[in-house]
Amino acid sequence: MITIKEAKTKSELKDFIKFSFELYKDNPYWVPPIISEELESFDKTKNPAFENAEAKFYLAYKNGKIVGKTAAIINWQEVNQQQKRKVRFGWFDVIDDIEVSKALLEKVYEYGREHNLEYVEGPMGFSNLDKVGVLTEGFDQIGTMITWYNHPYYMEHFEKLGFTIEKEYRESTFTMNNVDPAHFQKASQLIKRRYGLKAVNFSSTKEVMPYVDKMFELFNATYSKLASFVAISDVQIEYFKKKYISFINPEYIKFIMDKDDNMIAFTIVMPSFSEALIKAKGKLFPFGFIHLLRARKKSKDVVFYLIGIDPEYQNKGVTAIIFEEFHKVFTKNNIVNCIRTPELEENHAMNNLWKNFDPKIHKRRKTYKKDL
Repeated sequence: MITIKEAKTKSELKDFIKFSFELYKDNPYWVPPIISEELESFDKTKNPAFENAEAKFYLAYKNGKIVGKTAAIINWQEVNQQQKRKVRFGWFDVIDDIEVSKALLEKVYEYGREHNLEYVEGPMGFSNLDKVGVLTEGFDQIGTMITWYNHPYYMEHFEKLGFTIEKEYRESTFTMNNVDPAHFQKASQLIKRRYGLKAVNFSSTKEVMPYVDKMFELFNATYSKLASFVAISDVQIEYFKKKYISFINPEYIKFIMDKDDNMIAFTIVMPSFSEALIKAKGKLFPFGFIHLLRARKKSKDVVFYLIGIDPEYQNKGVTAIIFEEFHKVFTKNNIVNCIRTPELEENHAMNNLWKNFDPKIHKRRKTYKKDL
């Protein structure tokens, strides 16, 4: 018999997190989270996502043993402002037993119906800065710290339970060595002169901080037309500053400004922390933080985390300036692989950014939808 229990206490939420460690303990491609960081993201007093959202965390038990988990999430900004009467589900992990998936998802449906919502979609987090999608291709590829990994049977469970595909994402890898730097260096100089633009580079985290608010203003403007977008609030921006900026090598943050010092483009690239997180095994202490600090400076793979270009400057060659700057620092740091985070298939402008680098799609993922 399958029993579903809501995880409320710190101990129960730890069980919620640690179930994934058990499920993937022999899988070399799963990248474990830092347990304390996951706990903080589930804490209503610490994660500003709860400013506009609420969530319940469910554990499935069979014969006294945890066999699955999921979170049911309502983003009220999405529901009330965008009129998307949706309940989300995320952090979904189960053994290969469709009855466990069914029992967990029934709790999500119940939660949505209690609030008069019309459909469920997932896997997805609280906002656009969270992980998204169930992996459907690329199970033999190592994950990243900002994506979920899962077993191949997940999509089979969703489809058998009546879900349909809602959104599709691609992930790709490329190297700047595939392109002669002269290709974008010449274009970069031309675009700078034509529009009066300049690149802003950094050598310390302290130098970056004054620009972060402007960056997220531009982020909201850049992605506002996408159907899945929910704007990032000021409180969430402050949380992002504290939680993530210090982990990013400041050399990998690039801003493009116009002649009046208005930000018209930004890119944040993160060192790949995948190998470091596998070594850390979910804990910062005693040695986990050492692996992360080493990766911050010495990782030969990088992840293109966020990129945004003012709509007025899209299709005007601004990316040539960005790529010129990254080519310099990647060459200096002997970077081997560039990894793209999930991009919506419908986001053609973003997908076209990488076409000259001969990107190889190595993973695909989807979100699934079902009417309530």
